[in-house]
Amino acid sequence: MAKFSSAGKRTGKKDLALLAMDYENVYVARVAYGAKDTQTLNAFLEAEAHPGPSLIIAFSPCIAHGVDMSFNHRQQDMAVKSGHWPLFRFNPKNIERGKTPLKLDSKAPSIPYKEYVQTETRFNMLWHTHPEVAEALVEEEQKFVNHRYNFYKQLSQLDWSDSEEVAQVKANAKLNAGTVTPAPNPEGEG
Repeated sequence: MAKFSSAGKRTGKKDLALLAMDYENVYVARVAYGAKDTQTLNAFLEAEAHPGPSLIIAFSPCIAHGVDMSFNHRQQDMAVKSGHWPLFRFNPKNIERGKTPLKLDSKAPSIPYKEYVQTETRFNMLWHTHPEVAEALVEEEQKFVNHRYNFYKQLSQLDWSDSEEVAQVKANAKLNAGTVTPAPNPEGEG
């Protein structure tokens, strides 16, 4: 957890990639070169070839995560395998070609989210100070990463020529974007 949230963050992050995809003219990719270097390379090549704006969001561990930087590739791989960082490319040109614009490049989560977060000091601090809260947050996050993967999978399988179906899925996404059920606060606040 970040320095400003040592007792655990209780709200989800906004999904920047999903927000950018809503414009339907922005090339969007989520990458982690340590997990899939060819996917990262393809994303950069496609983004460069795209005539409009492009956004590439890369997972990059930092020293604040409490992981030795010599394990950078391992952390990226675990982030992807746990579902914390799904890989995909959204190419708006494919809409014009009658294809789905979203290519989901990572598989369904294959390791428990807990296995990933336990490798990072920033999360381990919470287990030492508030173990019940840590377990509750990890359980909720596991549900969230599974839900998010299934959502991206559904988006990648949509018939984008059916604008009504796409609009309905997007509306549902906006309602559910970044929501995680709050865990009880150990200090009894907020």
